[in-house]
Amino acid sequence: MTNIRGIYICVILMLCAIQIKATVKRDIDVSSLYMGISEDRLPKEIVPLSYEVQIEPNIEEQTFSGYIKIHLRWINDLKKISLHAHFDLTLEDKKIKLKQMTTDVGNRTTLEDITILRGGRLPRKSIYVLHLKELVKKDSECMLEIPFEGNIWETADGLFRGHYTNSTTLDQEIYLATNLKPNNARRLFPCFDEPGFKVPFTVSIARPTDFTTIFNTPLLRTDPHPLLSNYMLDYFDTTPPMSTFTFGFVVSKLQRWNNEPINETSNLSSPTINIWSNQLDADFKEIHEKLCLTYTTIKDYFNLTIPLPKIDVLAIPDLPTADSIGIWGILIMRDTELLKKGNFVLSRELLSQWIGSWITPEWWSEANINKALTSFLAAEFVMTMDGGVEFNGKYPMTILYSLYYELSKRYPHSRITKMKQETESFKTELVFRMLNFTLGKFTFQNGLRSFILNHKYKTFTGDDLWVALSNQAIKDGTLDSHFNVSDIAKSWINQNRLPLITVNRDYDKATAIIDQKLYLRERPHDVPEKDKMLWWIPILVSTPDSINLSNYTSYVWMNGTRQINIANLPKSNQFIIINKEEIGPFPVNYDQQNWNMLSNFLQTANGRSAIPTYTRAKLLHDAWNLAYAGELSFATAFDMTLFMRYERNHIVWSPVFTFIDHFGRYIDMSEVHKKFEQYTTILLAPLYEELGPESENEDPSVTEMRKLAKTFLCRSGYQPCIAEAQKSFELWSNEPDTSFDRIPKEYICPVFKWGSMDEWKLGLKHLSQFPKSRPQSERTFLLKMLVGCPSEQEKINHLLELVLLESSSNFTENDILLILNTLTGGSVGYTSLLKFVSKHWTLIQERFQNNTNLWDKLIGSATGMFATKEGYNMVKDFYDQHRGEFGSAQHIIEKSLRNIKEEAQWSDQNLPVIEEWLETYLSKTTTSN
Repeated sequence: MTNIRGIYICVILMLCAIQIKATVKRDIDVSSLYMGISEDRLPKEIVPLSYEVQIEPNIEEQTFSGYIKIHLRWINDLKKISLHAHFDLTLEDKKIKLKQMTTDVGNRTTLEDITILRGGRLPRKSIYVLHLKELVKKDSECMLEIPFEGNIWETADGLFRGHYTNSTTLDQEIYLATNLKPNNARRLFPCFDEPGFKVPFTVSIARPTDFTTIFNTPLLRTDPHPLLSNYMLDYFDTTPPMSTFTFGFVVSKLQRWNNEPINETSNLSSPTINIWSNQLDADFKEIHEKLCLTYTTIKDYFNLTIPLPKIDVLAIPDLPTADSIGIWGILIMRDTELLKKGNFVLSRELLSQWIGSWITPEWWSEANINKALTSFLAAEFVMTMDGGVEFNGKYPMTILYSLYYELSKRYPHSRITKMKQETESFKTELVFRMLNFTLGKFTFQNGLRSFILNHKYKTFTGDDLWVALSNQAIKDGTLDSHFNVSDIAKSWINQNRLPLITVNRDYDKATAIIDQKLYLRERPHDVPEKDKMLWWIPILVSTPDSINLSNYTSYVWMNGTRQINIANLPKSNQFIIINKEEIGPFPVNYDQQNWNMLSNFLQTANGRSAIPTYTRAKLLHDAWNLAYAGELSFATAFDMTLFMRYERNHIVWSPVFTFIDHFGRYIDMSEVHKKFEQYTTILLAPLYEELGPESENEDPSVTEMRKLAKTFLCRSGYQPCIAEAQKSFELWSNEPDTSFDRIPKEYICPVFKWGSMDEWKLGLKHLSQFPKSRPQSERTFLLKMLVGCPSEQEKINHLLELVLLESSSNFTENDILLILNTLTGGSVGYTSLLKFVSKHWTLIQERFQNNTNLWDKLIGSATGMFATKEGYNMVKDFYDQHRGEFGSAQHIIEKSLRNIKEEAQWSDQNLPVIEEWLETYLSKTTTSN
């Protein structure tokens, strides 16, 4: 069902993805950093034992120089050395020295030169090979000395330079910082730049006298530079064994907020936490307390103290590329990010000191596991510290809903390929959440502790983690000894899909058959090899007597089998719920009798209080989406919304607002639409009236719920809302200052939809005279409202004449693309567009057909969103009338016809059911009123 998918994903981006951003900041670092990592792997015949590095940055010339001594050991006999050195790094073969180390009977070490014949990079690889004159034997140790030179970049790769305004002097200040993830250490110095090589570093760094250098370890001593005037040379404590990507430093004029280091972690063995900032007048006391609390929470969870004497947190204004850069012993953060409320980002960044730096993924293919685990644990710690206030109840539902929509497509990630690994990371995070519930929190926690203890200063693979959790679970008796966590986890992680569970009860025998299959929401369900996809799924059965209990230990595992039978279910007059609180990322379908009992129970006050919040939201979400997937009758899905007249929890309302928006847009060309708007009003009006006017210091969730209720009531024609909107619009339009902060934005659309042509044209006038001094985002918002809100074709036609025929200078090509895209959001828009293009075909074709981008978008927008037989006939007539004239858009309109035919079948099948349900409900409501 391609059209449904298209509309729905737009809605999700508007209502659901925005909630993710509001809930927690999720950096898309996995996809952006690790997708394109080269496989320039080094042979394992030689390994490093330690590094000694001196780096001398020249800030004025944006260059650096230095030398590195690498202590090497030969694993096999070999006549060459391979190591990483980026193309931007300059090495001179003649200055490279290799000396073999020998120890005599008196334990004295002597060095003997080994001749280097030549050196150079492998073609198209950042691997530098030194060819030796002599064969070096296995178990030999040598010291390799390499001088190097390179450039300081403006982008955040390797060693980069940035600027900020000094808050005291208002001067422009320069700073240097490193970002060596994932494999940029080779841009800074030649090395074995793979996470698996973890060795100590002894480091010295030159800096101007008036700058300060922060490194992974504390400062040991400072000497005047022997050659450079006005430069100092800082020597630092030798690091513990660590990977090259966790190496890092910052050279800046930032000041330490706490003049004396403060250790507030109530443990002298814990690291001192320092904050460095440009804004010394900022109140960092609360931030410091939050950092210390977060550190202590993590330490207590693992019962392990990180082996670091200090953690320096640097708040850098305008940090390029990333909001934060985490390296061992240092957190480099954009100052605005550090000053934000909430604990999630700090928890995740501090967690990387344990999982990421202390223990490290063996290769970047394991980065998904690392990121997902730290994100899940960070969310758990936020819940521990403040009950998850910053999530506003939306974690993990918003990321879960987005996964349901994306992974139920015929072709996931077909449009946004860069999001694939981020989606996989979210899915893996939910797998960890599932394991935390099903294995038990105590088992999960102790399993992680053992995992860290066994891999400290080492690297790990995903299998290492699964083994640790399996061993702990079998020891604690929370997992059958014949099972293992690896099979469970990989069935989810290795499949780019999610399962659907269907439960059919035998009420006489108190048993049920449970089937699993691939969850596909988008039709047709013709995914290759879908019948081969199977998961390990925890089946947790809840009854009216047990629904509120906090025991999540799995009732039974579907261990990669298509079907299982379960027994000892409750009486036939009692419902069951599987997967309460979304402990696993899978929807659940039931037989009709069980759905009916759930609907009836939720319409009672006792029922709504008995079924937990996330579970009520899940039941709604599952029912509605299963109906779209063709797995459930829409009559049943509507039955599951009846209790919403009495529901007041914003978490439960969240998916309902999405459904209302989606469904209203999809059926607005049919006769059913008016009845659905009446139902929407009946559903939302009690909520809106009960919420009342906005009050000071009210919960943000209440404000959001009121705003969404108002938006959809206005869209449905709720008269009090429209009158309020028109009054507010009139006051706004008569004032000299017509900036949008003087009118609630939710009032703009109702006026343009239900108001007069004159009111709409007034908005168009403001658009044409929009001041350049105002944020352009306001102009974009106004344009979207002018295009997407009107319910009369007259308004759309007037705008299309200006845009498509008159070549108005007020509209750029980007504006036209935005207009075409917005018109697809409702039937008035795309129907008007098709009629307009058909009527003015010759002029429009002459103007746009040579602009392939605009032309394809125009034809796609005019034909791609219809979903009924009537719509199919309109597009088919248009196609026949201009057959052979569509040029580059020929395949687009042909695809539209195929999709509309399929959508029309869906409409024929479902709209009569929906209309009958609405008519029955509305007649009952009218009679009762």
